[in-house]
Amino acid sequence: MRICSLLPAATEILFGIGAGPDVVGVSHECDFPAEAALLPRLIRPRVDSYAPPGEIDRQVRRLVERGESVYAVDGELLAGLAPDLIVTQELCHVCAASPDDLAATLARLANPPRMISLTPSRLADVWNDIRRLGEAIGRRTQAERLAKELDARTRSIGEKTRNAPRPAVLCLEWLDPPYVGGHWVPEMVELAGGEPVLAKIGAPSVALEWGQVLASRPEAIVLMPCGYSLERTLAEYATAKLPEGWNDLPAVRNGRVYGVDGNSYFSRSGPRLADGTAILARLIHPERPISEIPAGAWRAVRSA
Repeated sequence: MRICSLLPAATEILFGIGAGPDVVGVSHECDFPAEAALLPRLIRPRVDSYAPPGEIDRQVRRLVERGESVYAVDGELLAGLAPDLIVTQELCHVCAASPDDLAATLARLANPPRMISLTPSRLADVWNDIRRLGEAIGRRTQAERLAKELDARTRSIGEKTRNAPRPAVLCLEWLDPPYVGGHWVPEMVELAGGEPVLAKIGAPSVALEWGQVLASRPEAIVLMPCGYSLERTLAEYATAKLPEGWNDLPAVRNGRVYGVDGNSYFSRSGPRLADGTAILARLIHPERPISEIPAGAWRAVRSA
């Protein structure tokens, strides 16, 4: 089977269940594992992903308001790769290409490939997407094994934090304007032993007013801009235009503002969300050796 994955999380899942050799094309953001980054790239963004956060937000809004796609598809390359299966998503028009982005290109193909579109909102949905992909490509056993391992790991973290104090935790997945992390992120916070602030499990990420952030009085703040590495997150925070009163928040006063590698461990609805849950547990309850975490995945930051 020849597979094109237009979603970084799906690429990670496919490699995780042993289907890496079957993947023939990916998106511009598919960079894990390292082999994925060497594959032909079928997608390019129509926004400047290196621009400041506020400018990226404005570019995306302009495209959406005009009814245009945030992504461009290389139809010629896609036709040449002749995939049997394309994996994409319908969850967020900003995060990755959607079926609508592909419609015109697929309509021109003599033998359009089968398509699977992922729309997870909670961790259980992510684990079930692993099973769906495994079933679709004849790797049911490998997919079931991976899904069970990830579910068991996150549940174990939840058990270890069940009776711990639950500080109020605000997860920001964008800084200009501020967005609260949604979908699976509040669930990860709960499993990690915190109380998610301004977010509901399974609900989409939403834009906030800075007044809402200040009024929420979080005891810990986790900066996880969507698609950003730890280094870029720290750089953006250092120059962010934060509101008056930011330094008076309990989290800031107590040195509990953290930058994380959101791109790897929080934005993508794939296997590494289990690592993200472990990272949150370490940040929320540093006194408890709850779980091993990846090296270099987070850093405490000083007030801006």
